[in-house]
Amino acid sequence: MIFNGLLYLIVGGLLFLSFLKDKKKTKIALKKAYKSLLKNLSMMMTMMAFMGIMLTIIDADLISKIVGSESGLYGILLGLGLGSISFMPSFIAFPLGASLLDHGAGIQQVAGFISCLMGVGVISYGVESQYFGKKAAFLRNILALL
Repeated sequence: MIFNGLLYLIVGGLLFLSFLKDKKKTKIALKKAYKSLLKNLSMMMTMMAFMGIMLTIIDADLISKIVGSESGLYGILLGLGLGSISFMPSFIAFPLGASLLDHGAGIQQVAGFISCLMGVGVISYGVESQYFGKKAAFLRNILALL
């Protein structure tokens, strides 16, 4: 709580200094930040609603059975696979990981899920291969999986 307050104080102070230095640029930056927030808000709310519904339907026993610490290598591979084919921003992925841990998932399984979620991009492979080439996109995904 104290850390968050201190962080808000620092950000507010820096915003104030930016405003003093150049009001026009600061206003433009705040407008861009607001538009970005609105753009991402629908996705965040959708993912949070999806998480809430899934965690309501799927009880903690099932989560711990499928990706709990007792699931071993199977649970880790399942986490790696689900993370590879999923696509979500990190500000949603990390709270999801914490929620899975709270509901009985194992640390290694969640770590595999989050690692692949952030590093491996099966869904983004098409766009990535257009920009970097198929070989580079494939190698990047394989190396991220390791």
